[in-house]
Amino acid sequence: MKISRHITRLFIFSVFVTVFVSSCRKDTPPAYKYFISGEPAISYSEADVGRMLDLAAGIFPEIGEIKPYVASGIDVYKMVYLTEAGGKVIEASGLVCTPSVKGSYPVLSFQNGTNTRHSDAPTRKVTDVSYTLVEIMASLGFIVVLPDYPGFGSSSQIPHPYLITEPTVRSVTDMYRALNEAAGVEFPGVRAENEYYLAGYSQGGWATLALHKALETTYSAEFRLAGSVCGAGPYNIFNIFKGMTDAVTYPMPAYPAYIINAYSAYKEFSVPVSKILNEPYASLLGSLFNGTYSTGEINSRLTTSIPGLFRPELLSGLASSPYYSEIKDALLRNSIRGWKTLRPLMLAHGSGDTSVPVESTEDMYSEMIDSGTLPGICRKSVYSGLEHDEGLIPSMMEGLLFLIDIRDN
Repeated sequence: MKISRHITRLFIFSVFVTVFVSSCRKDTPPAYKYFISGEPAISYSEADVGRMLDLAAGIFPEIGEIKPYVASGIDVYKMVYLTEAGGKVIEASGLVCTPSVKGSYPVLSFQNGTNTRHSDAPTRKVTDVSYTLVEIMASLGFIVVLPDYPGFGSSSQIPHPYLITEPTVRSVTDMYRALNEAAGVEFPGVRAENEYYLAGYSQGGWATLALHKALETTYSAEFRLAGSVCGAGPYNIFNIFKGMTDAVTYPMPAYPAYIINAYSAYKEFSVPVSKILNEPYASLLGSLFNGTYSTGEINSRLTTSIPGLFRPELLSGLASSPYYSEIKDALLRNSIRGWKTLRPLMLAHGSGDTSVPVESTEDMYSEMIDSGTLPGICRKSVYSGLEHDEGLIPSMMEGLLFLIDIRDN
């Protein structure tokens, strides 16, 4: 009986030790603060990447200029992580695209343009050609992150904070933090270097410049910014909005309506929508931005007539009326003003843009130079006669070569 009792005790002790040691092994899943999950979405071989670039270059020849830099295939993952929006912790999502060759790589963050449909978010449309061209940038030797933004993907239950600085910057920087936690474990074989390159167009151009400023002036101790390219962004939102309301007609009424919907939802101002828009548009607004309709469909449900869309009091009082000062202040608060940047920055725009006027970039460039930025640090490219959509490929391809040059020199 005594021997049996000793054996039993030894067995219990050995089980305890086994459990304790197992719990302390390095292969135990780590506790993450930001990262929630990552799942493989799609992979492309180096040959696949080459074929896709050849096909795209047949339509847009400038795309062929990046092909000599292709060094591997890519693996694309969907990542879910924690961030904050509207004062609440939420689950956000985005794509993480890694080179298929093991190693440590700098991070290239791409902020996409205006989207209104949940089905068009990057994580919902992984194989869409517009996102594929971003994903395959990973074959050039970057870890590419492509955020959905709050209001899309895993956070589609909340309104999108369109052109609101704090939740936009927070959602992208928290994605960087989640990537840093999980790289090498959840994304095997690759590590993220503390070297960040930024690119974006339209809304993404504004988001990229806001990130550039935040990484340089607020988060420089955490993230090392290398350089950025910003295309056709509405940098001074007040000036853009005022230009829209000063016009007789505006071809994209979905844009000002999106701003009003987001700023109202996130309490950027307290002026009722009924005091901003005429009926039936004031009552329709919330239903138009429920994630179901494209910008084209929203445009068709609004009117291109500015006097028909906006209340006359708003049109006459946006800049000077005390009643509408909250709206003016909110637009100015989320606008980007020039500063002296020490990190390379490229601003690009089509001169024929009727959605976001080229003056947005011209004025931003002048502000940067007037604030002390050296012309060798900040450069400007304007593409003659190109409309908003037409400027996307030229600006992003020139910008990508600009970023590669920074990385390699």
